[in-house]
This record gives sequence, structure tokens and C-alpha cells, in this order.
Amino acid sequence: MTEGNLSALLPLLIFMAFMVGISIFVRHKQAEKNFVGNYFIGNRELGGFVLAMTTVATYSSVSSFVGGPGMAFQIGFGWIYMAVVQVTAIFLVLGIFGKRVALLARKFNAVTVVDIIRARFQSDFLAAVSAFVIVLFFCGTMTAQFVGGAKLFSAVTGYSYETGLILFGLVVVVYTSIGGFKAVALTDTFCALIMMVGIVLLLNYVLDAGGGYFAIMTNLEINHPEMFEPFSFGNMPWGIYFTQWLLVGICTIALPQSVVRGISYKNTQGLHSAMLIGTVVVGFMNIGINFTGILAHGVLPGNPADYGGVDNIIPTTIVTVMPRELVGLAIIGPLAASISTISGLLIVASSAIVKDVYLHYKEKKSQPVETSRLRFLSMATTAIIGGTVFVIALTPPSLIWLINMFAFGGLETAFFWTLLLGLFWKGANKFGAELSMIGGTIIYCAAQATGFKILNLHQITIGITVSLILFLLGSYFGKPSDKKVLDIFFPQD
Repeated sequence: MTEGNLSALLPLLIFMAFMVGISIFVRHKQAEKNFVGNYFIGNRELGGFVLAMTTVATYSSVSSFVGGPGMAFQIGFGWIYMAVVQVTAIFLVLGIFGKRVALLARKFNAVTVVDIIRARFQSDFLAAVSAFVIVLFFCGTMTAQFVGGAKLFSAVTGYSYETGLILFGLVVVVYTSIGGFKAVALTDTFCALIMMVGIVLLLNYVLDAGGGYFAIMTNLEINHPEMFEPFSFGNMPWGIYFTQWLLVGICTIALPQSVVRGISYKNTQGLHSAMLIGTVVVGFMNIGINFTGILAHGVLPGNPADYGGVDNIIPTTIVTVMPRELVGLAIIGPLAASISTISGLLIVASSAIVKDVYLHYKEKKSQPVETSRLRFLSMATTAIIGGTVFVIALTPPSLIWLINMFAFGGLETAFFWTLLLGLFWKGANKFGAELSMIGGTIIYCAAQATGFKILNLHQITIGITVSLILFLLGSYFGKPSDKKVLDIFFPQD
């Protein structure tokens, strides 16, 4: 497509304007008192539906809507069997950490995940390392979202990559900076609804263009029988199942951007509703979009290389099957996934710098910070982080889903055992947590940089194993946690 499709651009502009409008409305309604609680966790007022949708939207990235279904197009149902583990993610993160994190946060007025880590291990050093790791890997994830969203925008609308990056990249930075966590939660909810509408819309047109479900399935059985076999005749080895179940399933329960949602909900009833709603919505999105990738064989002959790789399957499908005037509506869903992930990561990264480093330092020095200054610093920090990632994305890297998986693995290596053992094991101590987070993350990054693997498994297996060993060794040789701290975290014992 050489010329820009104005009819595709118009719905996007309306969508972006709506996002900014929500943030301005939230900012106008925000109370002046307790700015930190309002800006970074929405003053703990999220209901079940919004909690579910913001958790789903932050978890569902652009790679879920572009790279994932592109791989399903290439692999077949084996990719769905692997990816379906993500259905458990929301239920697990809220079920395991939700209530516990909320109760602890209310005990000592924690606003961030780092607040809880600092309180549990009594270590400013560990808190600072946690904040650094969050910002570092969040920047990687956000870069993947910016790049993926802009590439999708360019492929579908015909406008340039840079135009897409400027359009939705700057908008998401602006509305996140202005409205804070509550604006992120509300826009995430809208984004999640749009994602579901987009999936239904695209699925309908793919089925229609391909001659219906049975016609497409019959064609696949004749020409691609491997797509019905779980291991895809060797194209989907067991190692991918195992490592992806770790990367996008089990270990995601400790991702800071998900755990922080546990601090923000209003009551237990809302938490239980969010667990149910979130699981259903993730299941619908995950299965729906990957299944659409498989069905795309009904309209796209050949293999992914014919269309420039797996990342181009969904954009090409949208352009091929959708009426020109509806392309803009179809693209909003995947872009909403990108936008909601960026906004969720931005606000947590900003809180890591402003709340966990700057404000903690000031409080320790007994130096009060005026609300106006804190507001300016929070908004400026959010904007600077977003702007930095935006600049990086101007020179786009390839294979966005690999970048996303690298960042996921780094965060999981750093936080999985620190949070899980820290919150559920009395024997966990400061030395074990510090050794685990620093040593595990360094080893994981080194394995990624050198391409070192064991049994050809993703490096998350190295990172998560090393971090566990280091945690146990550190807890054995280190000084036990203070009894006063343990009484707060394990009062029943």
C-alpha cells in the first residue's frame, strides 16, 4: 500500500483523542491530598471489572496480537496448545499475590511492589536494585510495543512507520503522564473491550473470505496436516512448550506490573470478580486471536516468508479481508494492546524512580516534598522514560516478540523467587534476596548475550534456576530476618 488510507486513520484519531480525554477527566477529578496514592495506584479504588481489564490489557501486548498469531499461522494448533497456558496468568497472579499484597500494603501504606520488598527484607540496596531492574527491562518491553505498534500501523494504513510512532507513541506518553494510574486503568479497560471487538471483527471477515470454517479446515487437512499435530512434525519441539509455559505462564505471576494491581483493588469481592472476569477475557483473546492466525491460511496461501515474516501475517490479513473503510476499526485492537501495555509499564517504571528512590530518600532525610513538586516530578519522569523509549524505537529492532520474551525473562528471574519466597517463607532473608536478584539477573543476561543454552531451552530456565539456588544459599548463610518484620508478614505464626 503506497498511499495512506485516511478512512483507516480517522477511527484511530478518534480513539487516541478519547484516551487523552479520559486522562484529562481523571486529572481534573484527582484529589490534591495523597497525590502519591492517587497517581501511582489510583487510591486503592479499583472495582472488579476495571481491575480485571487493566490486568488483562497490561498483560496482553502487541506481540500477543501480531507475533503470536503469526507463529500460529506457521506452526498450527501446537502454538495454541502452548499459548493457552496464558489463560491461567490473571487467576494465578491475583489468586496468589492479590489478597496478600493488598493486606500488607495497607499495613505499612505501600504504594509499589518495591515498597513491599523493602519492608520485607529491610534493604534500601535491594529496593534500589529492584527499581533499576524494573526500569531497565520495562524499557525493553516498551520498545517492543512501540516498534510493533508502529509497524502494524504502517502495514495496515499505508502511512509511514514514523507517523505511527509519533501518533500513538506520543499520545500514550501524554495521557499516562497526565492521568496516572487511574487513567491507565480506565483506558486499559476501554482498550481491552476494543481488543475483543477487533478479534470478533477480524475473525468474521477471515471466515467469510476463506469460504467458511469447514472449507478452511479441509484445506489445511489436505495441504498442512502437520498443523493438527501438537509437535507440528518437529516444528514445535517439547522445549518450546516447557520454556514458554514458564515465560508466559507460571513465572508471569511475579511480573511487577501485574503484582502492583493487587495493591490497587478496593475490596475482596472485587478481587474475586477480577479473577473470574480476567481469566475468561484472557482465554477469549488468547485462543481467539491465535485461532484467527491459523484460519488466515484460508486467505493467505504460502508461508510467512512470502509476506515478510510472521510479524506481517496479521497486518496482511487485515488489509486482505477487511473493507477499506473498516481497516481502522480492525487495527485499533492490536494497537490498543500495545498502548495499554506501554501505559501500564510507564506508570510502574515512573513509580520506581519517583516513589521508590527519590521520595524514599527525602523521607529518610526527613525532608518534606511539596505536592506540586511531586506532581511535576512524577509527570516529568513518566514523560522522560516514555520519550527515551520513543527515541530508541525510531531505529526499530526486528523480531519484537523475542525482545518481549527477553524482558519477560529478566523480570521473572529478578522477581519470581524474591516475591514468592519473600512473602510465603519465613526463612527468606535479605542476603538471599540480594544474591538471587543480582546474581540471577546477571547470569540470565550473560546467557542471553552469549546465546548459551542448556538442552536448547530458553535462558529463562538458567535464570530462574540460578536465582533459586542463590536465594537458598544466601538465606542459609545470611542473617535471619528481624522478628518484628516476620511478625508483620507472618502474624499467624
